[in-house]
Amino acid sequence: MVEHSAPEAGGFTTSRLATASGYSAQQVRDLERLGVIPPATRRSNGYRSFGPQHLTALHAYRLLALAVGPVTARDTLRSARALPFDEAIARIVALHVGLARSREETVAALRALDGIIEEDGRAVATAADAMSIGELATALGVRTSALRFWEQEGLVAPERTTRHAVRRYPLPAIRDARIVAALRAGGYPIPALRAVMASIRTAGRTGDVRAALQGRLRDIAARSQALLRAGTHIADLLSDQDDRSEHAGDGEITEVERSTGRSVRSAT
Repeated sequence: MVEHSAPEAGGFTTSRLATASGYSAQQVRDLERLGVIPPATRRSNGYRSFGPQHLTALHAYRLLALAVGPVTARDTLRSARALPFDEAIARIVALHVGLARSREETVAALRALDGIIEEDGRAVATAADAMSIGELATALGVRTSALRFWEQEGLVAPERTTRHAVRRYPLPAIRDARIVAALRAGGYPIPALRAVMASIRTAGRTGDVRAALQGRLRDIAARSQALLRAGTHIADLLSDQDDRSEHAGDGEITEVERSTGRSVRSAT
């Protein structure tokens, strides 16, 4: 279990929970309203009262937001409280799988980039090496529409034959298309690719591309670490939730039931 500072007698007030979690009081209220943390109980004077599970949920949300973004983090924590235990755990595992896939794609992009650069250094261009748009699309495993879009974005510059303005891709254009395909597979966005391809064409600075991909690997590692830490908090929340559900007395509605609109009474 993750240790937290103990709340004051009767639970955390909104302001004390905000101080303990590093959020503002308004953010705490907003996250409760959005269902990211369990609903607070109300004191006799109408003020909110929070418990240790709320602090755990806020810590989990902060780490999840770092790992997968705030939208996915909110949806994950809402679902975790509403889903059966095994399904909630499966949601977290799926997030790890997604980050692992991103890492694999980035590593593959790095390897492809190194291979392209090595081949380009040995190649001697001839007219016979040129490809049509269909041939290049097949070789890269992309659609011809992708090549047209890359051309429109200034990433790849094919030649045009005089007859019907048919596109032909000589070796330099093929190399550019291969680099674009590799970087897109590695998660590179189009705006960043424009600067990258311009740098390669004008200064041959492929090292910038490699550095950017290595930076992406470091980012994925940091996000994966945050997700691992979030998982510890979420496991605590789910265990606490199971305990509360098992010990709910006759006529008692659990926090999960209140938050999902379900009311289940224990058998008499």
